[in-house]
Amino acid sequence: MNCPCCSGKSYEECCKPYHTKEKSAPTAEALMRSRFSAFAIPNGKYLMETTSPSKRQFHNTRDLQEWGEINEWTKLEIINKPSMNKVEFKAFYTDENGENHVHHELSTFKMIQNRWFYVSGDFLE
Repeated sequence: MNCPCCSGKSYEECCKPYHTKEKSAPTAEALMRSRFSAFAIPNGKYLMETTSPSKRQFHNTRDLQEWGEINEWTKLEIINKPSMNKVEFKAFYTDENGENHVHHELSTFKMIQNRWFYVSGDFLE
């Protein structure tokens, strides 16, 4: 299976090792790609585990899992990497009503004890 993150690699050699905890994402972009794949598969537990501990109270595993399940995540585009801990991307998806959407975000990540975590995102037009 091709990896949902649109890296051009197979899932097994791309995001799966992060999802199964065999490896930790080595960069903010790799973590962002693995989180997109976790929405596409879906894997709400991974999404929660890779959210910064200080921000977890604003999320829950069930809602993250459901957001992945009710939408079809079709494509990821990396737009810009303005710094080591920021990634601008567009995530394309089709909602439960068959409508196409683009989620355009500038995400901020943080390295904590040699692991990257998602901290927050600013929605862009």
